[in-house]
Amino acid sequence: MADRGADSGLYAISVVAQLVGTGQQNIRLYERRGLLAPDRTAGGTRQYSDADLVVLRRIGELLAEGLNLAGVAKVMELEEANARLRAELKRARGR
Repeated sequence: MADRGADSGLYAISVVAQLVGTGQQNIRLYERRGLLAPDRTAGGTRQYSDADLVVLRRIGELLAEGLNLAGVAKVMELEEANARLRAELKRARGR
């Protein structure tokens, strides 16, 4: 597997749970809900990247603001779409 920097799976779920201050079951739930897609080893073990940590912290922020998981998913979808549009606009202006 090629090195993907911040996207490379580095951390086990137990480490990630401690780093972001949530339970392993919550992290598994976020994955089942499509909010997170960690790398997997050949044996199926989850491996989380620095980018996954950013996502998990954002999920935590949104939950702390009172959103449910459906709301979190929608906000994150809109934030991603907004970032894509900003990048497209930046490219278009640079031509």
